This record gives sequence, C-alpha cells and structure tokens, in this order.
Amino acid sequence: MKFHKEGYPSLLITLLFAAVLNGLVYFFLNDYIIIKVLAYAISAFLLIVILQFFRSPSRNFVQRDGHIISPADGKVVVIEEVEETEYFKEKRLQVSVFMSPINVHINRYPIAGKLKYFKYHPGLFLVAWHPKSSTDNERTTAVVEDEKGRTVLFRQVAGALARRIVFFDKEGKDCVQTEECGFIKFGSRVDLYLPLDAKLKVKLNETVKGGITTLAEF
Repeated sequence: MKFHKEGYPSLLITLLFAAVLNGLVYFFLNDYIIIKVLAYAISAFLLIVILQFFRSPSRNFVQRDGHIISPADGKVVVIEEVEETEYFKEKRLQVSVFMSPINVHINRYPIAGKLKYFKYHPGLFLVAWHPKSSTDNERTTAVVEDEKGRTVLFRQVAGALARRIVFFDKEGKDCVQTEECGFIKFGSRVDLYLPLDAKLKVKLNETVKGGITTLAEF
C-alpha cells in the first residue's frame, strides 16, 4: 500500500493542524486530561482519514483489447442512453461510477489509445447524484480513441465534497489502459459515454474496481 502524491499537501496541513492543536493544549490546558485525550483523538482521526483517502493499493492490472475498464472504484449508479452534447453530439450509453469518501480515488484510463480531446469546465458543486451534476458541476472531459477508431468519453465530475479535480495529461498523449490519468479529492463520480452497441458487463448498483472491472466490451 502506497500513499498517493496528490495527498501530500493535505497530509502536511493535517500534521500542522495536529501540531498546533496539541501544542496549544499542552501549554494552556495541560491539566485537563479530557481535553488532552480529545485533542489526541481528533488528531489521530484526521490523520487516519487522510492516510486511507489517499491510499494507492497495489493491484495486478491486465490490459484487455476490446474491453472498457472501470476508471474508478465505486458503485455503478447510472446506466442509460443519453444525448452527449459536448463532443459526440449524438446518443451514447452513459455508465456512471460513484465514489464515496472511503473509496480509492485514483482515476485510470478505461481503454488504450490517443487522448483526442480534453477540456476542463468550471462549475457548481451539486451532490454527485443530482441529475444535472454531469453538465453543471465542475468537471473534466476526456476522449480516448484506440487504434481501431473506437472512442470512449469519460468525465471526472466534482460533487458537494469534491472541490479539487486533477487530470495529469494533455491532448495527444498515448494512453495506456489502466494507467493513472487523474484524481478526484473527497468523493464524486466518473461518467463514461460508450457506443450504443457496447455490451454491458455490469449492472446498476454493482461495486466495481478501478483498472480491474470490465464495464463493457466493444
């Protein structure tokens, strides 16, 4: 188990807060045992939360041609045909994976190919299950096209808690399936827009693992 690089600023802030809190308690409230224990407990809790949230577990990734792999850990919360208006401008099959605060929040490429399109959209911070979160919230849009011309669009969508979306690459990048492409801090969702004839391999409310679970096949 590793600690992800995106977590170092949060870890530093947490350690600084804990140091200041416990320092103040030591110098001014040292005789109050309950307050000292409470300060220790708060510090330990915050540290555990940060360590588990930014964890990067070791996994055996396998690249599978023709498979569309889940870009994130979480639960499948949407499977429906929708009109994709930003890039394809046609009907697509939307599959959305919701990440709770306890999930691993690393995002990975669902297929191998070329990063044909990328755009960051500032926006709102509606709860991740809100119907308009995919179009109104802060988000990124990325499109990967494989060597056979098959394309997948996926979006990192911010939520009520997620206030920082990170995407590592730029247009033109040669993408490796299951390779890290980004990170969403403190929960939210990833939406995928697949061809209508894609063969689904998951069901609504199914739990999936990023870089491991096959969502669909071309």
